[in-house]
Amino acid sequence: MKSAKLTVSALAVIAASATAAAARDQIQIAGSSTVLPYATIVAEAFGENSDFPTPVVESGGSSAGLKKFCEGVGENTIDIANASRPIKDSEKEACKVAGVTEIMEVRIGYDGIVFASDIAGNDFQFTAADWFSALAAKVVKDGKVVDNTATKWNEIRADLPDQEILAFVPGTKHGTREVFEEKVIAAGCEESGAAEVFKAELGEDEGEAACMALRTDGKSVDIDGDYTETLARIQSAKNGIGVFGLSFYENNTDKLKVATIGGVTPSTESIASGEYPVSRPLFFYVKKQHIGEIQGLKEFAEFFVSDELAGPEGPLAAYGLVSDPELAATQQAVADEVTLAQ
Repeated sequence: MKSAKLTVSALAVIAASATAAAARDQIQIAGSSTVLPYATIVAEAFGENSDFPTPVVESGGSSAGLKKFCEGVGENTIDIANASRPIKDSEKEACKVAGVTEIMEVRIGYDGIVFASDIAGNDFQFTAADWFSALAAKVVKDGKVVDNTATKWNEIRADLPDQEILAFVPGTKHGTREVFEEKVIAAGCEESGAAEVFKAELGEDEGEAACMALRTDGKSVDIDGDYTETLARIQSAKNGIGVFGLSFYENNTDKLKVATIGGVTPSTESIASGEYPVSRPLFFYVKKQHIGEIQGLKEFAEFFVSDELAGPEGPLAAYGLVSDPELAATQQAVADEVTLAQ
């Protein structure tokens, strides 16, 4: 993991010493496996360059992290939830019911969802429609809705490789899964023309659900762990294709080969320009009611989004984060402790 080189201006956002003593002296963080490496880099740098203890950062997925975040207020609950998708209205309501009534949303930058396979394997040039046609539980043939029985990629499109379909997809507790379903599977359903047939044959609601329902016959495999588990699966099943965050791929280019989507190769440049179609913002959520109770919490949030950490020349960008062009506005919102409407 790359170490952070910090300047005086970066250190200026950290208090010189912990002020009021707190019952728990370490910030507790959980959530997205995509945000995990960035949060870990920042936590280690924060511990090394301030008088505050190094925050404890755990993974578990966006949904799991937000569920823990919304359990309530107090030292026995976490302070920050990392997420690779925006918090849902239902989660905000769960927070409110449990007494978590002040939530700060902090966008740290952008990432892309990529499709990568074994470094020695075939080259793939995908469209969203290819992924829908390969992994959807139901597809359209001869104008009718049928079960998906495709076994090889060249059955999906003749110019794709003659390779068994096997995809390792983040499980449902991961924010990456939701973005994959919406921006790839559902988009591919529309692109292929299946969405209109689904709605006509199954009805509006069932048709929409059918667009995103994945196969359960072993061609699409849910991965509940983080990206290292997906990589391990590909190393043991060389015909597998994994769904990853861009930064994980970029740090494993000696083991993985990335596919194009819609003719675009994923990179920080193609994501920053908006050219790559499968990108998403990354967030962390701060329990404002813990500021002043858990030492260093606001200082950590400000440190995370400082130019020296989250800017285009910082260590997070070196690891693969696409820096937010509106980072200055995020910095101001954190300084002002702006909260979401609930």
